[in-house]
Amino acid sequence: MPSAPRPPLPLLPLPLRNGRVHEACGPGAMGFAAAICAQGAGQILWIREAWRSETLNPTGLGLFFDPHRLLWASVTTQTDALAVAEEALKDGAILLVVIELTNALDLREGRRLQLAAKAGQTTGLCLIPEGMGSNAAETRWYCAPLAGDGRMDSTLMRWALIKNKSGTLGTWDVRWDHAARRLDVVSPAGERPGSAPAPD
Repeated sequence: MPSAPRPPLPLLPLPLRNGRVHEACGPGAMGFAAAICAQGAGQILWIREAWRSETLNPTGLGLFFDPHRLLWASVTTQTDALAVAEEALKDGAILLVVIELTNALDLREGRRLQLAAKAGQTTGLCLIPEGMGSNAAETRWYCAPLAGDGRMDSTLMRWALIKNKSGTLGTWDVRWDHAARRLDVVSPAGERPGSAPAPD
């Protein structure tokens, strides 16, 4: 007996809710952040502690958005990162504030960021280590790359919304279209058009 058709996935809840701070973790979190940066046309502030050895690649970011929109803040400690983020969120002149965190936020720190984002109507995105999410976060996404389909430009990713204060949870397979600079939602593996549904 054939299995019942799967219910359709809810729409991908992007752009991220404005005036709130969100979180992303997992090996694909940087790709998630780059795609979020591509939405809108305003300035982006990216905050990172200076001791970290890896750096952002403007050429790579250029596949997603104009790197001239990016402002870079290199700070000494996470405490400094949070202070810079809070002021930028509260000011409201920046479209998006991305903060790379290395330690978990306590509830007070998370709430301060949320209040600042609400005051400035700015969106915040914290890139966090797995398992270090804040209770104050509006949403939390787990992001991971997926094996490509053989195309050289494949940027197939799976984004799972694992916390959402104002909606449902879900998982989406997405691909960044470099030529159009947009995000495409693709059918999950085993559910390509014309294929049989994946077994339950």
